Amino acid sequence: MICFGGWQLLLALTLAHRDIYMTKTLTALLVSLLLCFGCHRDAETRQGDRSNSMAAKSPNLDGEQRRRLALLDPGGDARVDGLIKGHQKSAQRQPDKFEFWVVLGRAWVRKARETTDPGYFVNADAAADMALAAEPDSPMALDLKGLVLMNNHKFAEARALAEKIVKKRPDDPMAYGTFSDALLEMGDYLGAVAAAQKMVDLKPNLPSYSRASYLRWLSGDAATAKEYIRLAIDSSAPDRRDPEPRAWVLVQAAQYFWHEGDAEGAEAGLLLVFQIFPDYPQALVLQARIALGRGQGKLAAELLDKAYRANPLVETAWLLGDARTLAGDEKGALAAYALCEKQGPRTDPRTLALYYATKDKNHDQALRLAQEERKVRGDTYTRDVYAFALYRAGKIAEAKKEID
Repeated sequence: MICFGGWQLLLALTLAHRDIYMTKTLTALLVSLLLCFGCHRDAETRQGDRSNSMAAKSPNLDGEQRRRLALLDPGGDARVDGLIKGHQKSAQRQPDKFEFWVVLGRAWVRKARETTDPGYFVNADAAADMALAAEPDSPMALDLKGLVLMNNHKFAEARALAEKIVKKRPDDPMAYGTFSDALLEMGDYLGAVAAAQKMVDLKPNLPSYSRASYLRWLSGDAATAKEYIRLAIDSSAPDRRDPEPRAWVLVQAAQYFWHEGDAEGAEAGLLLVFQIFPDYPQALVLQARIALGRGQGKLAAELLDKAYRANPLVETAWLLGDARTLAGDEKGALAAYALCEKQGPRTDPRTLALYYATKDKNHDQALRLAQEERKVRGDTYTRDVYAFALYRAGKIAEAKKEID
């Protein structure tokens, strides 16, 4: 077990290895933690999901509608909102320059990540379409399009697009990342490994190292997973203008310590997160999990309430209900669980299916939700939820076959 001293060692190694890149071939790689999936905001209260709803109702938006989405007011005063507005002005001045639409789309992606609101990927998608209208074969625009497809859970389409890109541009690391991610979601682990390996070979950086780390973690090799996450941290120098990527990888590292039962080590990592990104929702959730493990229901509820208000995920609502139960707030717990059940079918059916199976309730609905997810996702986590739902529904033989 590595505690606070372990984190100090991890960071010391980071400093000692600065500017050193991994040269040996990775034997296995998978995807990074899928923190951006299934985390939609309430459509009634978030501009991002209003855009998402518009796109869902009108899948064949014309050029003017796409343009309006790309040029929508970001509605904030953060640094990223200023970037978006600046890129919007450039795109409006020279709409035939695909590069301006691409950088605008990337700024929308950054806003989606910083706010943990995937609704803004709709705006990014619109910018990608505008770029492709100006330059149909733009690799940068196609890469942006692939990222949006992944976040919309259109894994087969993302895979097909990424495969098309890498055939034309075998030196495009971002496309290989999308290719690997899509293959993983569809259950093609060998394909995901091959694509991610190519990504690391082309560009050893935060995205590729974090994939390597996560693979090693999934395979049970915690020591190597930590080594690769250290490389990911090392490759992401602090950037006050864009702290989210580094904050994200620090949370990933902290989760490793937490999963091993090393709460102190996880907390040390979270302290680093909060120094660069105060109240980062993912970090608040992990901090709350630690508090739950210590029986601190009230503290956990406070942290989860703050995280949910910033990023209303189904899983966060579930945890908030558990925390309030532990704190003796049964009424508040029921309200949180109700949010989980209300949002789940629309934004995160897999987590809702797991929630029902864990709580041993609504067996038929849990199975239906899991079956629908199973149609488009073949990864280990989806199959695990499906197996649990089968078990709860009394389909023991089928559950055993799936979990095997």
